[in-house]
Amino acid sequence: MAEPPFRHLFFLFLSFFSAAIATGSSPLVGSSHLPRLLDIHDRERAPPSVQVAAARGVLARLLPSHLSSIEFDIISKEQCGGEFCFIISNHPSYGSKGAPEVRIHGVSGVELSAGLHWYLKNWCAAHISWDKTGGAQLTSVPKPGSLPKMNPNGILIRRLVPWSYYQNAVTSSYSFAWWDWERWEKEIDWMALQGVNLPLAFNGQEAIWQKVFQKFNISDIELADFFGGPAFLAWSRMANLHRWGGPLTQSWLDDQLMLQKKILGRMFEFGMTPVLPAFSGNVPFALKSKFPSAKITRLGNWFTVNSDPRWCCTYLLDATDPLFVQIGRAFIEHQIKEYGRASHIYNCDTFDENTPPSDDPGYISSLGAAIFQGMYSGDNHAVWLMQGWLFSYDPFWKPPQMKGLLHSVPIGRLIVLDLYAEVKPVWLTSDQFYGVPYIWKVLICYILMLQYVRFFFL
Repeated sequence: MAEPPFRHLFFLFLSFFSAAIATGSSPLVGSSHLPRLLDIHDRERAPPSVQVAAARGVLARLLPSHLSSIEFDIISKEQCGGEFCFIISNHPSYGSKGAPEVRIHGVSGVELSAGLHWYLKNWCAAHISWDKTGGAQLTSVPKPGSLPKMNPNGILIRRLVPWSYYQNAVTSSYSFAWWDWERWEKEIDWMALQGVNLPLAFNGQEAIWQKVFQKFNISDIELADFFGGPAFLAWSRMANLHRWGGPLTQSWLDDQLMLQKKILGRMFEFGMTPVLPAFSGNVPFALKSKFPSAKITRLGNWFTVNSDPRWCCTYLLDATDPLFVQIGRAFIEHQIKEYGRASHIYNCDTFDENTPPSDDPGYISSLGAAIFQGMYSGDNHAVWLMQGWLFSYDPFWKPPQMKGLLHSVPIGRLIVLDLYAEVKPVWLTSDQFYGVPYIWKVLICYILMLQYVRFFFL
């Protein structure tokens, strides 16, 4: 097969875009903890043999007939100029009967899988997407023994930024609520093939909360009023409502925890950095009676719950209360204990479509500091990943309030997701989030809330 005519154009695009980022104002520069965190991730990543096996697993599920045709190898960042990359070339044994034809080198299992996708797309005219947008169209891939001959020097593709983020906090209810392991395995394969290495991993957290709140004398019956049903958990987690669609059964809680362990296990095998949840201050009503002196505020009505007390008006533990950090630390520690490890990046959204009870920047700053302290006290490498939806959604967030929240955490310990940046870019109106690192995001499908951003980290 002849060399694809657009190959040089592709490289031109990469070179140009790299220059555009290099000359822009990048909050990552000077954010000393983020480079350190990347080094930690490099050290903690699964052994090369595990990541190679993960990539081979994708190939086996996608094109089992080609398992002996494509070979994977992990290489170091140094071999990629200090960056993440993949390198595709013909195997040295190319042309020999029954021998491998293609060799893909990559820094991680994600890079290996992304390299496989790049090769199938650009050299074999294949298409790999979600089922609703075409699925895996692989009939154009030549049979084993007939894969195309490439240039002798091969092709090297560098990742322009360290992280490619996927999902947002409500995807778990809009799209994932009823998924089993078979469906999750398929989605994780898709993530790896697309180069995603920073996905949210929210399953099973109610089982963790059950164990944590038991330490604070909250019974399972009292928690039944706190958790939403499976299709509404995203909003009960973000303190928009409670109990709606519930209660959850114990078998469901246990099954979701088991599923989460499988999800995390596979993500770690690929070398991904799954993002776990953190404590936002959202607490069960019963906590008021267990800790009468605790500073707990009732939030206002949210949309269709119509002020009905059965579902409306959740409770927020004040950031200045000592109980706040205690619960935050307990949640992080229990997740690490349950899962055996963490990636040190945690998502937390305290005021997603909920207005804070005070517009005092000092109060907002104290809340942000307490949220982070809860993470940090349980994991001293913690970085807070926060949705920026509240800044584009709620006019409450003017510059003093935004700065109060964003600057409540040391620079480099907070990353903001500019959630709707292709339509309402907050970075443009906030002086690039006032110096805080952020990820530029795009909503691919607003109705399904399947959110994905690739290669944009500023």
